[in-house]
Amino acid sequence: MKRNTSVPGFDSKEFANKFHYAGQDLGARPSRTATSFRVWAPTARSVELLLFRTGHRPETPRVVPMAPGAKGTWTATVKGDLRNRYYRYRLVHPGQAAPVEAVDPYAVATGANGERAMILDLRTTDPAGWARDVKPPFGDPVDAVVYELHVRDFTIHPSAGSRFPGTYLGVAERGTKGPGGVRTGVDHLRELGITHVHLLPVADYGGVDETKSGRSYNWGYNPENYNVPEGSYATDPCDGRVRVREFKRMVQGLHRAGLRVVLDVVYNHTYRGGDSHFHRLVPGYYHRQNAAGGFSNGSGCGNEVASDRSMVRKMMLDSLVYWATEYHVDGFRFDLMGLHDLETMRRIRRAMDRIDPSILLYGEGWTGGDSPLPADRRAMKTNVARLPRVAAFNDTIRDAIKGPVSEHHQGGFVQGAPGFEERLKTGIAASVRHPQIAYPAGDLWNGPWAKQPHHCVSYDSCHDNHALWDKLALTTKGLKNADRLAMNRLAAAIVLTSQGIAFLHAGEEMARSKKGHENTYNLPDSVNAMDWRRKEKYAGLVAYYRGLIALRKAHPAFRLKTATDIRRGLAFLNMPAPGMVGYILQSPAGGNLFAVVFNATARRRTVKLPAAGWRVLVDGRKAGVKTLRRLPGDSCAVVPSSALVLAKT
Repeated sequence: MKRNTSVPGFDSKEFANKFHYAGQDLGARPSRTATSFRVWAPTARSVELLLFRTGHRPETPRVVPMAPGAKGTWTATVKGDLRNRYYRYRLVHPGQAAPVEAVDPYAVATGANGERAMILDLRTTDPAGWARDVKPPFGDPVDAVVYELHVRDFTIHPSAGSRFPGTYLGVAERGTKGPGGVRTGVDHLRELGITHVHLLPVADYGGVDETKSGRSYNWGYNPENYNVPEGSYATDPCDGRVRVREFKRMVQGLHRAGLRVVLDVVYNHTYRGGDSHFHRLVPGYYHRQNAAGGFSNGSGCGNEVASDRSMVRKMMLDSLVYWATEYHVDGFRFDLMGLHDLETMRRIRRAMDRIDPSILLYGEGWTGGDSPLPADRRAMKTNVARLPRVAAFNDTIRDAIKGPVSEHHQGGFVQGAPGFEERLKTGIAASVRHPQIAYPAGDLWNGPWAKQPHHCVSYDSCHDNHALWDKLALTTKGLKNADRLAMNRLAAAIVLTSQGIAFLHAGEEMARSKKGHENTYNLPDSVNAMDWRRKEKYAGLVAYYRGLIALRKAHPAFRLKTATDIRRGLAFLNMPAPGMVGYILQSPAGGNLFAVVFNATARRRTVKLPAAGWRVLVDGRKAGVKTLRRLPGDSCAVVPSSALVLAKT
């Protein structure tokens, strides 16, 4: 059956009114006796359903015509038990010489390499006890200490001691040990004390052949099927049920270990543009166009997804709700969030609140290039104040700590480079306005862009750009490892005592190196794998991170909830020399008074304190909640390249 394909422009209200489908039955709905299918393709002349027995092997499909349905959808109901079979759609579009085939955007499982959707009864994929899965308790966003890792990197190195290296099962595997008997994997994360595991993209992506295990590598920012777990992390990528079941087992295991789960989601672009499943279904609708009528490229990846169009927005919302409910996920990190419009992000926050208000939302508050989306509608860092409980990464503090990521050989505050003190202060205060900070004139990007501390993610490194240890090596030629370790500890102390949400890159606590490479998205395991031998080698550094995390979690003063609390409770001190930043800190709720001092200079410095009677909790070598020593008077000596955290009851 064919449809009249005369339609108004995609960005018109008329198109949205005529073709917005609000139903919740897109995709395949199987039972033992029949399966119903519904796909949104308002511009197609005809659509056929192609049914397969296998997920990727060559075969002649069964062809079922689909009928036009409500609001631009096409439907079919096929009798019989089709569960665990596979399908695609074949479409004829006006003006196209040949039909095109596409995978259902609402597919929940696929065969190998995501080329055929699977008809799946999701309840058959629930592991034992899944209905009783309990999220670890969690309160305010600023209580989070997030640890960003790549599924394969985490356990693929032989030193991880995993029975399931490089897989979902490996991420949550308990009892693994590395050289010297050190805890690895999830037991290491429990030992470290973090609250959230941030997984680099785990939705099905291109660039890796799932049928050839380990032959290629990718971070996962090549999205293909948004609601399907990536098959290369499953023990069997060919049976669509396996990846779903093992993903749930991973989440369940992390929850049992007391850890929440954040997914890195990539809705801002698709791996392919004109050859993407979206473009094959509704040519031109899912992607923004430039003035010449081609794909706009705000992502830097060849295209950008049009989040502000109603059915794209619905797709994003439905997808996020699906991950949060079907997989019990506890948060989302948005890649290039600046390409999403503010209204879509507000609706996402409201949708998550209806499921679980403690779900964490944060993202990159920038784009990868210019976009036709107007600047005042973008979910940029400088607009994040207009988004309740959605955070952006604070690249200002990142670059202040270790030097600009774009200038590989330029250091920052911890390497002793001059001029970073005020930018460091803005990050310490979670980029909310503070009366003691000298903000750069007319520069909101490095100024007080956050309205509340929950808008700000404080970090010094992530998967992008150089690992912290490699950046230190590039910028400190001729220095000894001991000096770089001191700088690493100082960077950690800044991040984990700053206001806002704390974020760590996997392995920075054990001086993780990627052999000097910068963006390692397609480099082999020999570069990307976490080498757990470094945990034994750098045991003192690991202990330092563990102590800082314990300090942060023990004292609300390091996790102030409002901008008013920060302005009232945080007072910067006058420092005796450039290359130093210090402040007094107390929670409005009371408790300990703290003094925090950072000395990035090469000299021992003495700092005058406002009173006497201080206890040392953190110095250049050790960190934690226990008193290391007491200071005799109202001043403190701070050794080179070190932090000092003092408490006064």
